[in-house]
Amino acid sequence: MKTSFLIGLAMAGLLPSLAMPAGTPVDPAPPLGLPPLYVPPANPLTREKIDLGRQLFMDRRLSHNNTMSCAMCHVPEQGFTSHELGAAIGLQGRSLRRNSPSNYNVGYQRSLFHEGRELHLEDQIWGPLLAKNEMDMPSVGYVVEKVRMLPEYKGRFEAAFGGEATAERIGFALASYQRTLVSGNSRFDRWYYGGEKNALNAQERRGFDVFRGKGRCIACHAVGEKSALFTDHKFHNTGLGWERTMFPERASYRVQLAPGVFVDVDSKHLRSFEQPPPDVGRYEVTLDPKDRWAYKTPMLRNVAITGPYMHDGSLRTLEEVVDFYDKGGIDNPDKSPLLSPLRLSAEEKAGLVAFMKTLTGDNVEQLTRDARLARENPPVLPHDPNDLYLESIGASRP
Repeated sequence: MKTSFLIGLAMAGLLPSLAMPAGTPVDPAPPLGLPPLYVPPANPLTREKIDLGRQLFMDRRLSHNNTMSCAMCHVPEQGFTSHELGAAIGLQGRSLRRNSPSNYNVGYQRSLFHEGRELHLEDQIWGPLLAKNEMDMPSVGYVVEKVRMLPEYKGRFEAAFGGEATAERIGFALASYQRTLVSGNSRFDRWYYGGEKNALNAQERRGFDVFRGKGRCIACHAVGEKSALFTDHKFHNTGLGWERTMFPERASYRVQLAPGVFVDVDSKHLRSFEQPPPDVGRYEVTLDPKDRWAYKTPMLRNVAITGPYMHDGSLRTLEEVVDFYDKGGIDNPDKSPLLSPLRLSAEEKAGLVAFMKTLTGDNVEQLTRDARLARENPPVLPHDPNDLYLESIGASRP
């Protein structure tokens, strides 16, 4: 049995113990259907870094007021995204522009965020940490100092990196944990790459024929000879971003009235501060007019459990996504030339949806359990609100 497989079981709590010297590299051997995972030489995977990164990912104290963690927008039980809202809600109810992308297989991404503004997983975390409408930390130095003072992290950076917490090491630890969120060996993989003839039924196989044939999905969601990430890593204008910007009166937004209670509201009924700010996609990175309203092609692995869909979360179901592409997207001057009406039959649409549901990895429950090994550290409000930060770092007034 491969060492990497044993390590994976131990990480998930499925083995009682596994003797591993501190700093032992973890071999990220890929499951069926996925290519080898690139790990930067400067940040090899170790058990200590993975455990530390998991704790940071789940810790609400990485937000300015100790209420928001990475896992509150990337919920483990919801496919490491958020099912309830098209676009996430940040600190103190502040609106975000975009849907929370799933963290499954994020280590394979060539760029991060919907418009690809970040290139390295080690650096990605600082965008959400410092954004005013996300976790709202005042500065990089503030984050580093706060982590250094939290008692739960005492000695952990030293064990993982040989020194105290720094901005680089915080990014390295979080990236290490996220690289373990690898999910493959789906029923599709066992059928297509493993030769398991009965892994897919007749409707699902017909759906794959539509996917790579009449539906032309494979033009952007690539399938290789030995593995499939179901993305071309490129950016395309489907018309959704264009329509929301040019015709905001057509848009509707899902508003949370209370925990678990939502209502769809037309944009004209929202006050200006409640509406997401303008979004022109990839153009914000390149400043090339041809990139207006273009967004990254998402991976389709685990797509059945990572809705809602599109960069703004405006499509709630896979059926809605198929209908959108069947119509050829939304026409606009910069729409991708790859999009045109497909004229799929009802049977073909149903088959396509059935096929996409076969892309769920076999370890999603295991990855959820693994995430919950870490504490969230929810805040306990003190009598004096001014003591909140002191309490969060285990200190007190003199």
